[in-house]
Amino acid sequence: MLTSLATLIILPFAGSLVAALLPTNSRNMEAFLSGMIALICVVQVALFFPDVSSGTVLRQEILWIPSLGINLTFRMDGFTWLFAMLIFGIGALVTLYARYYMSPQDPVARFFSFFLAFMGAMSGVVLSGNLIQLVLFWELTSLFSFLLIGYWYHRRDARNGARMALTVTGLGGFCLLAGVLILGQIVGSFDMDTVLAAGNIIRKHPLYTPMLVLILLGAFTKSAQFPFQFWLPRAMAAPTPVSAYLHSATMVKAGIYLMARLWPVLSGTDEWFWLVAGTGAFTLLLGGYAATFQNDLKGLLAYSTISHLGLITLLLGLNSNMAAVAAVFHTINHAIFKASLFMAAGIIDHETGTRDMRKLNGLIKAMPITGALSLVASAAMAGVPLLNGFLSKEMFFAETAYLDASPWLSWGMPLIATVASVFSVAYSLRFTVDVFFGPAPMGLPHEPHEPTRWMRVPIEFLVCLCLIIGIAPSLSIGPVLATAAAPVVGGTLPAYSLAIWHGFNVPLTMSLVAMAGGIYFYLILHRQIKLGVFAGVPLIGWVNGQRLFTRLLASLTYMGKQMTLMLSTKRLQAQIALMLFVVLAAGLSPLWINGEGLRLTLGEREQQPFSFVFAMLWVVGVSCALGAAWQAKFHRLASLAMLGMTGLVTCLTFVWFSAPDLALTQLTVEVVTTILILLGLRWLPKQVADPDHMSNIFVRARRTRDLIVSLLVGACVTVLAFAMMTHSSSDPLAANFFLQHALPEGGGTNVVNVMLVDFRGFDTMGEIVVLGIVALTVYALLRRFRPAKESTYIPAQQSTAPADISSDVENPAQAKDTALGYLMVPAVLVRLVLPIATVVSVYFLLRGHNEPGGGFIGGLIFAAAFIMQYMIAGTQWVEARMKLYPQQLISLGILLALLTGLGAIAVGYPFLTTHAPHFHIPLIGDIHVPSAMFFDIGVYLLVIGATILILTALSHQSVRGRRARETEVEERLARDAESTDSKLVPDSMLATPDSELKETA
Repeated sequence: MLTSLATLIILPFAGSLVAALLPTNSRNMEAFLSGMIALICVVQVALFFPDVSSGTVLRQEILWIPSLGINLTFRMDGFTWLFAMLIFGIGALVTLYARYYMSPQDPVARFFSFFLAFMGAMSGVVLSGNLIQLVLFWELTSLFSFLLIGYWYHRRDARNGARMALTVTGLGGFCLLAGVLILGQIVGSFDMDTVLAAGNIIRKHPLYTPMLVLILLGAFTKSAQFPFQFWLPRAMAAPTPVSAYLHSATMVKAGIYLMARLWPVLSGTDEWFWLVAGTGAFTLLLGGYAATFQNDLKGLLAYSTISHLGLITLLLGLNSNMAAVAAVFHTINHAIFKASLFMAAGIIDHETGTRDMRKLNGLIKAMPITGALSLVASAAMAGVPLLNGFLSKEMFFAETAYLDASPWLSWGMPLIATVASVFSVAYSLRFTVDVFFGPAPMGLPHEPHEPTRWMRVPIEFLVCLCLIIGIAPSLSIGPVLATAAAPVVGGTLPAYSLAIWHGFNVPLTMSLVAMAGGIYFYLILHRQIKLGVFAGVPLIGWVNGQRLFTRLLASLTYMGKQMTLMLSTKRLQAQIALMLFVVLAAGLSPLWINGEGLRLTLGEREQQPFSFVFAMLWVVGVSCALGAAWQAKFHRLASLAMLGMTGLVTCLTFVWFSAPDLALTQLTVEVVTTILILLGLRWLPKQVADPDHMSNIFVRARRTRDLIVSLLVGACVTVLAFAMMTHSSSDPLAANFFLQHALPEGGGTNVVNVMLVDFRGFDTMGEIVVLGIVALTVYALLRRFRPAKESTYIPAQQSTAPADISSDVENPAQAKDTALGYLMVPAVLVRLVLPIATVVSVYFLLRGHNEPGGGFIGGLIFAAAFIMQYMIAGTQWVEARMKLYPQQLISLGILLALLTGLGAIAVGYPFLTTHAPHFHIPLIGDIHVPSAMFFDIGVYLLVIGATILILTALSHQSVRGRRARETEVEERLARDAESTDSKLVPDSMLATPDSELKETA
C-alpha cells in the first residue's frame, strides 16, 4: 500500500484530517506533519522515475462501480511524474516557508488542513486514469483553493477574491464535465489510456468542435486565460505561501496540465490552433503589459503569472511537437522561479510591513541575501542567459520565428513573442531595481531586516535550481524533460538541443532586442510610475473582467429574484401542492401507453379475505388523518395527537402484513417525532379563528384545491400499492432480486437491512448525511430564534430557570432536579429505564443484519429513552450529568460509515459492499463479523446525535425563554421596589447620613 499510486492521494487527505484535529497554535507540529507527508510523497514519486523514464505507464485500479465500467483508476507516466514532483516538492518547500511566515495568532491548524487537502486534490487531478475521476478532483481543487484564498475571512478582499475564484473556476468545471461526457461518448470509454489512443476518431467526429470548446473553457478558467484572467490577481488576498503554491505548481497549472495531457488527441486542427494559440497570445501580451504598471509586489507577480501561462498556452496551440516540448520545459522553469519570487515577496512584506513598491526602495543594504536571491530569480523570469528561464524562452522564440504559416502569422508571432519579452524584462526590473536599489526607505511600518535562516532556505534551494539548470541543462534537466515531454507528443520526441550557445541566430537576436527594449521601456516608465502618473493600467483600463463579472452576477441575481417572484410563493401550501402535482404527473406518465389511457396491470395473487377488524382499524386511521388536517391550524395539540394515532395505525398495518422492520421503524419514529414536534409547538404564534376570513371565496377555493390534490395523490398511491401487492413472488419484480441475493451476496437474512447497508448503501449514506445536515440546520436556526412574547410567558413564582444556559450548564453542582413532587415516581422509573433501553437499543443494533432491527431502530430507541430524561428531570439536570456531544456523534457516524465503504475497497470489493470474515474463538466457536455492522453502528451514532441535537436546541430554547421572562419579572419587581422606597422616604432625608437615618427610623 505504501508504494501504490493511491497512497499519493490518500496521505495528503489523511494528513488534512489529522491537521484539523491538532491544536490551533501548534505551528511546529502542523508544519512537521505537512512537511513529512510532502517529503514522503516526493521520495515515493522519485522512486518511480526509473520505470516512467523507460516509457512504462504505471496503473492501479480499484473497483468502484464495475457494472457501469467506472472504477477508481490511478495512472502515472512521465508527464504525470513531472507534475507530481512539482506538487509535492514545491509543497514541501512552501510548508517550511509557511512555518515561519504564518503568525502565532493565525489558526495554523486550519491553514495546514486546507493546504494538505488541496495538495491531495491536485495530486488526484494529475494521477487520475479516468476522465470522470479527473473532473471530480478538478472541482475539489476549486473548493480547497476557495478555502485557502479566503483563509483570512475577516478581510473583505479575501472573501471577495475567494468567491470570485470559486465562481469562475467552478463554472469552468461544469463546462469541463460536459466536454468530458461528450469525449467519453465519442471514444466509448472514459479511461485515459483508451482516450489517448483515439486521436483520429476524436478529431474526425462531428462533435469535436463543441467538445473542444467545453474542455478549453474548463482549462482557460482554471489557468486564468483571457477573458477569465481577472480572478487571479484578486486571489492575492490569500497568504503568500498559498499564492506561491497556487501560482507555481498547482491550481493555475491544472489547466496547462489538462491541455498538455489531451494534446495528442485534441491538437493538430485549425480549431485547436486558433482557439488555443489565439487565447494564449492575447493573454501573454495582456498579462505582461498589465504587470509592468502594478505597484503591489504580489500584483506584479500575479499578472506576470498570467503572462507566462499565456506563453505556455500559445506554445501548446502551435500544433508542433517541438513547441509542446518547449511548453513542458517552460512549465518546469516557471514553477521554479515563480515560487521563489512569491516567497521573496512574502519575506519583503513580512519584514517591512508593506508590499507597495512606491514605498520600498534601497532594501539591498538591510536585506542583502534576500535581495541577491530575488535578483537571480527575477533574471530567470526575464530570460537572462545562464539561467533556466533563458533556455525555454529561446525555444519559444525559435518556435515562433520558424513557424510555418501564412505570411502575417510568420512575422506576427515573432513580434508578439518579442514584445511580450520586453514586458517581461521591464517588470522583472521593477521587481528588483525599484525595491532593492536607491535611497534607504523611509516611514516603513517595520524596520527592514533579513528573515530567520530557515525562512530563506526554500528560496535558496529554488534559486540554486535556476542556476544549475541554466548552466548545465543537459545534465540537470535533460532526462527529466525527455521523460515528461515524451507522453505529451505521443511517445516520439523531436530532435532538440539544450545547449546554452547555438550561435548567432534569430532567437538570440530576438532575446537581445527584448532585453534592450525591456531596459529602455523600464527607464522611460520608471519616473512616471514612481510619481504616480499612471493611476492604473493605461490604454487597456476598459478591459476589466472584474467589472463584467460583477455586472453579470448582478444581472443574474436580479433575474433570479424576478423568476422567484413569478414562479414561487412564500405560502407553504402552494409549494407543496405544486410538488404533489409534479409527483403525480411523474408517477402517472409511465402508465400512459400510446396515448390510449391509463393502464395498470393487476397481479394474479390470491387476495386476503376481508377483515372487519382491519377495516375498522383503517376507518380510525383515516378519521384521525382527516381530523389532524382539519385541526392543524387552530388546535395543534389535538391535531398532533390524531397524527400520532394515524402513525400507530400505519405501524399496525405493517405488523398485519408481516413487516416487523417497518413496524419497528414506524413506531420509534412516531414516538420521537411526536415528542419533538410537541416541544416545538409552543413556539408557534397563536392563531385565532376569523369567521369573515373563513367565508372568503378564495380561501374556500384554496382549501377545495388542497383537498382534491390530497385525494388524487392518496388514491393514486393506494391503487399503485394495491397493484404491487397483488403480484406473487414469482412475478419478475425487483423485490425478487433482493430476496434471492440477500443471504448469498449480502450475508444476512434480514432482506430490508441488507438492502439498506449493501445493495442500496449509497442511498442510506445520502440519507444519513441529509439527516445530519437537517439536525445541524435546526440547531443553527434555533440558536438565533427568539420566540414571540406570548409563547414565553411564565409566572415568576413558577420559574425554575437555571443561572445561564447559553450553551451547556456552566455549574453542574447547582443544577436543579425538576423531578419533584408528583414527578418523583416517573423520574425514578425513567432513570431505571435508561440503562435497560440502552441494552435494548444495542440488541436491536447488533441483530439487525439477520433479524428485525438495525442501527436506525436502535438509535431511535436510545434517543427516545434519553428524551424521557429531558422531559422528567429537565434540561439543566440532565446535561449536568450526561454529556453526549451530539455534533461529535454526527461526525463520527458519517466518518464510520465512510470508512466502512473505503474498507470494502481496501480488500478488493466495490464501495460499501458487505463482506463477512469468519473467525474461530476458543470456547465460543465460529463467528462472522459482517462489515455492514460497522456501517450500521455509524447510522446508530448519527441517529442518536441528530435526535439529541434537535432536542438540545428545543430544550435550550425553552430555558432561554423562561430565563428571559424571569429576568424581565425581576427587573420589574426591582423597579417597583425602588419606586416604593423612594416614596416612603422624605426628600429631606435622602441627604441624611446613615447613622442619623438609622436613629430617625
